[in-house]
Amino acid sequence: MKLKQFSDLQQALPDSSPPAPSNITGSHDGRGAVVRIFLETKGRKGKSVTVVSGMHHNPAMKHELAKMLKEHCGAGGTVKENTIEIQGDQRVRGRAFLEKLNYVVKGA
Repeated sequence: MKLKQFSDLQQALPDSSPPAPSNITGSHDGRGAVVRIFLETKGRKGKSVTVVSGMHHNPAMKHELAKMLKEHCGAGGTVKENTIEIQGDQRVRGRAFLEKLNYVVKGA
């Protein structure tokens, strides 16, 4: 395929623009709920884990929120009872992301 103009190249390439952040936050709204975020190392052989506690959602919502938080921080994690655990010290990133979702974040 021969291209004659730059606009032909733009039409041939797929759209690689990132999704708008409003799509991510549109389905979740903290509605001013208070959550606590802190770093924990006890019982983890020196490894640090960021813990988000105070989530009073149904389990499916917690798993979905944990997935978005892990993706935003670029780290692994899990959901345990009423907490979300993210590997490493992700307090700053986690706080910023949760505040975008209208949560009131305490700690860190």
